[in-house]
Formats: sequence, structure tokens, C-alpha cells
Amino acid sequence: MLKIGGITMKNQVVLAPMAGVCNPAFRLIAKDFGAGLVCAEMVSDKAILHKNERSMQMLYVDEREKPLSLQIFGGDKETLVEAAKIVDKQTNADIIDINMGCPVPKITKCEAGARWLLDPDRIYDMVSYVTEAVDKPLTVKMRMGWDEDHVYAVENARAVERGGGAAVALHGRTRVQMYEGVANWDIIKDVKDAVNIPVIGNGDVKTPEDARRMLDTTGVDGVMIGRAALGNPWMLYRTIHYLESGENIPEPSAREKMDVAILHMDRLIDLKGENVAVREMRKHAAWYIKGLRGAAGMRDMINQAVTRDGLAEALDGVVEAVAQKEAERKSGQAAG
Repeated sequence: MLKIGGITMKNQVVLAPMAGVCNPAFRLIAKDFGAGLVCAEMVSDKAILHKNERSMQMLYVDEREKPLSLQIFGGDKETLVEAAKIVDKQTNADIIDINMGCPVPKITKCEAGARWLLDPDRIYDMVSYVTEAVDKPLTVKMRMGWDEDHVYAVENARAVERGGGAAVALHGRTRVQMYEGVANWDIIKDVKDAVNIPVIGNGDVKTPEDARRMLDTTGVDGVMIGRAALGNPWMLYRTIHYLESGENIPEPSAREKMDVAILHMDRLIDLKGENVAVREMRKHAAWYIKGLRGAAGMRDMINQAVTRDGLAEALDGVVEAVAQKEAERKSGQAAG
């Protein structure tokens, strides 16, 4: 089992911290589908210190989500430690995570996110400073390097370990790659071999079989799933089941997908109110219908929905459209 500090997860599957996605509504869905650990979207250290209302709301943790990791980001060790103290003492999160992987320019130009990857000594200094100030386990989510000429993944992970970090999650891409190309699992193995703290592998885990292969080939303690779970929390459940039994559970039906999408929307409404939640839910709806034959015709209705009932009607329409497409396919086969 995956264990971080004194926190033991029930399995090795971790939901990645995705900005603009991993709010309590989505995290609870991930928990419903069995994720051993869920990670919240990153919050600015300075926004926490300034008590920005939206950022403080992002620190909310529903007890049903636990164990949970709250992620903070920043480019200055003094403000990071002060923000970490707030997360440590004023939230019910189990783990504090520091983002060293975000590749977005507005983050990196503030010396935060992936910018940390260029200096292992700076990482050690910051991690040791923060770990001395907090009681909760401290982890780091990082990429393998800034670019192909600056890949310090092993040195950076060792710096985290020396500084008292409890675990490292490693995405096998550089900052320059963003989300393109292929994740390098060899560097993930190198990091696992180099440190004694738990390592969570991240990047290109798109199927349950991918998760098994990552565990077997790199030796990591856990697998982190991000984009593959968007509109598809079944990926989490199917992966857990596959790792435990070797059995592959079938994909869900269109009706099952839309029922969970509506549940997701209702939780988002409880969190943010109908007006904001419905507009935010449109992008999730697009992920839920992805790959469903016949669903494309409902996209306009989904994107124009402004009420809970309007979006629910569009999602119910997806089920009907998929069923009609399937009936046409069977009719064509019979005629042939």
C-alpha cells in the first residue's frame, strides 16, 4: 500500500491535482470511484496569506474526501512556509504538497511551479525550511526537468528527501514539453531507485494496463492519474480493480456516464451556486460525452445551457442520441 508519513492509502491510485478541475465536487466523484488519495488544485501562497476569499474557499476539505493533499505554489520560501503553516493548522487536509511542475508562464515567471526544477539546492533549502514549520507530511509534485538540457529529476528528488519531504510525485515530462510528446518512465525509475521516500509516477497512464506497466517497470509506490480521469472517473475504479484482480471491467454505458455527470453538476451547484456551476460544468460535460457515438449532436445544447435543468436535459438527450445511433447501426447490420 501507498503510505505517506503516517497516512496509509487504501490503494495505489492517486487523483492528480489539476487546476480548474479538482474542486470538492470532482474530488468527491473520484472518491466515490475509489481513489486512494485525491489532490486539490493548487492555491497561491500569497493569496492564502492575503486571505483572498476565493483562495480560502479552495482550502475547504469535505471529510468524505480524506485522505486528501492540499497543494500550494509560490516562488519564495518565506511565503511558502507561512502558507504551509495555515494549511497545517487551519485545514483538515492530511498532506501538504508543493507544486514544482506547473509549466504555465504566468506561474514560472514568478519563480514558482516548474521554475524550482533548475536548482536542487534551492529545493533543499525550501523543503527543509517548510518541513520544520509544519506537522503534516510535506510532499512535492514535480516534472522531470525544465528542458532536455536541464533534467535534474534525481538531484531534485534527493533534495526533497534530504529536506525532510515525505514523498515525491514525478511527471515524466519537461516544462518545455508541457503535455505533448511521450512521458519518460525511465527517469521515473531512476528517481525511485535514487530515494527511499515513496515515489508516485505520473504521465501517460491512460488505461488500467498502463498503471500496471508503470508499477512493474518503474517500481513506483503509486500511480497518479490526471487527464485520463476527466469525464471518466471509471478510469480510477477500473484501474484499482485491475491492479487488485487482473480483471478488466467494461466501460460504462452512456446512461451511467450521464447519471454521474448530473451528480457531478449537482455537487458543483451546492458548492458554487447554479449560475457559476452550470457554466463550469459545460467543459466537464464535453469530457463525459467524449467518445460516445451519436453524442456530438448534443454539444450545442450543452454549451448553451444556463440552468441545471437545461444541462440535465441535454445530458439525457445524449443517452437518447447514443441509443438511436446504436439502433441505426444494428439495423444496418441486419439489412446487410
